[in-house]
Amino acid sequence: MKETSIYHPHMTRIASIKQATALEKVFTIESPNGKLGHEPGQFVMVSVLGVGEAPISISSSPSRSNGSFELCVRKVGDVTNALHSMNPDTKIGIRGPFGSSFPIEKMRGKDILFAPGGLGLAPLRSLINQVIDERDTFGNVTILYGAKQASDLLFRDELEEWVARDDVNCLITVDHGDETWDGHVGVITTLFPKINIDPNNTIAVTCGPPIMYRFVLMELLGMAIPESQIYLSLERRMKCGVGKCGHCQIEGVYCCQEGPVFNYAEIKGFEEAL
Repeated sequence: MKETSIYHPHMTRIASIKQATALEKVFTIESPNGKLGHEPGQFVMVSVLGVGEAPISISSSPSRSNGSFELCVRKVGDVTNALHSMNPDTKIGIRGPFGSSFPIEKMRGKDILFAPGGLGLAPLRSLINQVIDERDTFGNVTILYGAKQASDLLFRDELEEWVARDDVNCLITVDHGDETWDGHVGVITTLFPKINIDPNNTIAVTCGPPIMYRFVLMELLGMAIPESQIYLSLERRMKCGVGKCGHCQIEGVYCCQEGPVFNYAEIKGFEEAL
């Protein structure tokens, strides 16, 4: 994308919209200039004329870029409410991509453990699908995914595909089961005893609600995965995306530039981070 996209949004077209859950929709957006050029874990600033601008994680993989990208948007504020009221062919503004990404080159040859919770699957889906598309360059792949209830599970079709694969170990749980759910019931940490890993050869990646991090990190560290081999995507309300406003600072670190992807060893002492 052109340098001007850092400060001035490109007007792009919503190609399609799919209802994912009661609160989330997946938007397929035509890439500015035909290519977004993002890496797994990055985000874009989405603007709606007359409403405002909001940061949204890119949920589609660079390995599947075909002139468009996907955003999984939860209906929680003015901008996202406006997006949810739109129809295909509507124009929206896009700036970016911004932020750090998951170090996929460092992950090659390693076993990968994904542990997303709830909406945290949206940014991790980008990396998961790239790993699956380049499956031969990675070791064992494990996905542990948890949601509050079955109706909150995102990307249900893909979850079924991951579960069905012989070269991926995908386990799914919900906090509260109902008559529609015949799978595992319990918080995401109840899935960890069901897996075996080689901690020294495993890179762990997690994203989810703030309260989840503490307990997932306890599990990962309890499995003896080195702190330097744990990566997190932190949710912060970015305002500018370019490190000018200071709104997303975490103890002097600009989340919109040095994050949202962080290595745990680098931020474990930041009280504001987790």
